[in-house]
Amino acid sequence: MGFGSREMACALVALVLGLCCVGGARATGRIDEGLEVMWGDGRGSVSPDGQVMALSLDHTSGSGWRSKNTYLFARVDLQIKLVANNSAGTVTTCYFMSEGEWDIHDEVDLEFLGNVTGQPYTLHTNVFANGTGGKEQQFHLWFDPTTDFHTYSIVWTSQHILVLVDGTPIREMKNHADKGIAYPSSQRMRLYGSLWNADDWATQGGRVKTDWSQAPFVARYRNFTATEAASSSSSSSSPAGYDQQMDATAQQAMKWARDNYMVYDYCADSKRFPQGFPPECSMP
Repeated sequence: MGFGSREMACALVALVLGLCCVGGARATGRIDEGLEVMWGDGRGSVSPDGQVMALSLDHTSGSGWRSKNTYLFARVDLQIKLVANNSAGTVTTCYFMSEGEWDIHDEVDLEFLGNVTGQPYTLHTNVFANGTGGKEQQFHLWFDPTTDFHTYSIVWTSQHILVLVDGTPIREMKNHADKGIAYPSSQRMRLYGSLWNADDWATQGGRVKTDWSQAPFVARYRNFTATEAASSSSSSSSPAGYDQQMDATAQQAMKWARDNYMVYDYCADSKRFPQGFPPECSMP
């Protein structure tokens, strides 16, 4: 594709998906109208004006929240400001997950793996369907995600799962259930977020450990919006990306992001799959 800049790529895809490059969807009201702190013994909190939910992590515990509602096909947008400075060993998350039996659970993961000061975060994505995951793709970001809020979006429809960063698509997983590839389509899912310690694997394969002298670590969330697909009856009124396939311009924007910032793709890991890649890797 050869876009000259991230801004050009985002502007192009915004024309197609109707997204704002930096702001994304705007929320109204208090963030705790849609999200609630779930665990952390006081380490999760909401700002006095109700606009920002903060999660903290210390050597004793992390913290987490969940959405008050569950969804079956939805678009969510959430702005996140990640842990600053030396965030090695920490993981900040935002993910869909079903609440039924674990062996058959569905999940769509966004996990931000911290790093030492000056080194980039890794955005780890994965999809589980009917209890099976193993579809990891990882990305670096084209900005510092610790200095300001940025918008991260998951679009989950009957046709595809789409992950966007500041309006730029970085990953699409299409529904190939008709070809025998499991796809999340029957279980309602709740949105979750957390900040926790995973220094046994999160940073450089676990070689770099959490520096607890930097604690407490804090990640902040704001401008949460969620819209179920069923609430929109036409493409003109549906949220951007709903029940649509991306056109050539959006595909080019995604290619720009993947060509320049994807650092791991399970569909290209021949050491992991010496007998051949999973079948969905060759499906259009």
